[in-house]
Amino acid sequence: MATMKSLIGLINKIQRACTVLGDHGGEGMSLWEALPTVAVVGGQSSGKSSVLESVVGRDFLPRGSGIVTRRPLVLQLHKTEDGTTEYAEFLHAPRKKFTDFAAVRKEIEDETDRMTGKSKAISNIPIQLSIYSPNVVNLTLIDLPGLTKVAVEGQPESIVADIENMVRSYVEKPNCIILAISPANQDIATSDAIKLAKEVDPTGERTFGVATKLDIMDKGTDCLDVLEGRAYRLQHPWVGIVNRSQADINKRVDMIAARRKEREYFETSPEYGHLASRMGSEYLAKLLSQKEKLGAMLDEDPQLMERRGTLAKRLELYKQARDDIDAVAWK
Repeated sequence: MATMKSLIGLINKIQRACTVLGDHGGEGMSLWEALPTVAVVGGQSSGKSSVLESVVGRDFLPRGSGIVTRRPLVLQLHKTEDGTTEYAEFLHAPRKKFTDFAAVRKEIEDETDRMTGKSKAISNIPIQLSIYSPNVVNLTLIDLPGLTKVAVEGQPESIVADIENMVRSYVEKPNCIILAISPANQDIATSDAIKLAKEVDPTGERTFGVATKLDIMDKGTDCLDVLEGRAYRLQHPWVGIVNRSQADINKRVDMIAARRKEREYFETSPEYGHLASRMGSEYLAKLLSQKEKLGAMLDEDPQLMERRGTLAKRLELYKQARDDIDAVAWK
């Protein structure tokens, strides 16, 4: 079997080619839907954005109230040599390198509005973002709109079902690894992410549970029953995460410093100290990037094997059309 680094690199290339060719999933012969993916799922205010930013080590995602993520964000992380400059690239702006991550956030907002307008509508057409940094591991994640229970002003009444259907279209596929984000300061039984994951993956074989906000639980309570698998057992161990506080976000506390603070929290915690070696955002990223299941999916998935001929043709078409696309579509 090829190395995980090369497999993830291959998946990245195929996903980019599919996007350029207009293959966004949801079609009978979609190559996108045959690829192994890691989908990030959580309710609004679950800490989903903070988990992603902790994995990357940068502030780059739009923030606000209500539905902030309104298009799937395919986030491809590429580890570079120590000392190299961090930068980001969007597939829709291939000749532009972003070194200012506040500009990355603005570009996500603008590209979302370009497709959905200034309304609060959603779209299933993904935004492709690649980040190159010495502070990441080689990994691809798909950030999906947060699950919600009610429509707010300016949204159609169907928004609740529309978001759930979009998320479900990703996670119900047997080649999707589900990263289920649940806040530890709420009852795990009410977690939107776990509820959906349980429906599409009843054995828990494809689900990785992530408990956020451990540090703001009510005094005298802890999350050990969840983290040690007694409250809701999965095939993979739960990972606990400590999000940055709103005060830290307002003060623009450096994400690398926040990672260090998170490590110190677990190492010195009376409740979680014995679990410290497998807690935190850095451990989560390494766990996902090294997971052999992703490689097994790529090698063994019968749908993907059946479509290799079509894949080769589409990639060749992409190579032939790339110059024209650059010259015309992205001017």
